[in-house]
Amino acid sequence: MSYVYKLTYPNGKIYIGQDTTGSFMTYFGSGNRDYIQKDFTWEQMQNFSIQKEILWIQENPTPMEITEKENELIVKYEANNPEKGYNLIPKKLKSCPI
Repeated sequence: MSYVYKLTYPNGKIYIGQDTTGSFMTYFGSGNRDYIQKDFTWEQMQNFSIQKEILWIQENPTPMEITEKENELIVKYEANNPEKGYNLIPKKLKSCPI
């Protein structure tokens, strides 16, 4: 069993990731710790809650299928926008004035 999840941090920013271990009790994401920690003071981290939501679940997806779904959801939720989320890839494309 594999799934794509969304983590919501106390500041409202999100991280979207995938888990292929088959366990819902695995750790909360593999986002860049330094990138996330800079948004919180030491005091804020003393009582810290993260919400985990399963967005998509599949019994036996190929590695390509789960990565495509993860990227699709990163873009959908704008988790790669530094103002909204902590995903660094896929890179957020800057709009081009016409």
